[in-house]
Amino acid sequence: QVELVESGGGSVQAGGSLRLSCKANEWTYLRYCISWFRQAPGKEREGVVLRDSSNFPVYADSVKGRFTLSKDDAKKTLYLQMNNLNPDDTGVYYCAAGVRTSWGTCNAPTIENIDYWGQGTQVTVSS
Repeated sequence: QVELVESGGGSVQAGGSLRLSCKANEWTYLRYCISWFRQAPGKEREGVVLRDSSNFPVYADSVKGRFTLSKDDAKKTLYLQMNNLNPDDTGVYYCAAGVRTSWGTCNAPTIENIDYWGQGTQVTVSS
């Protein structure tokens, strides 16, 4: 059974930092490629940190140099360190799981290839 639990959201002022966590169970961690998406009010959900076919992170242009993905394999947890936040980063952040191919690679990083979503965590950045 797939399990994804986000935490770490909150409210910060522009220029501040937050670290989000996405804890998965072992089943999910081993069999799925896990990405981060966000959805701002009134906007479509967009990829923040996606996975290429080799499961390496691919950062959206809007967050490059500010956001960093890391992981703790022992804890089955992914972390999204977000620095120098600005109001455009406001939204609900989701970790999302797409099943690996039979070769163990990741499918194209699109919403259509996401099989499961976490419950989301709110990030609010004030100016």
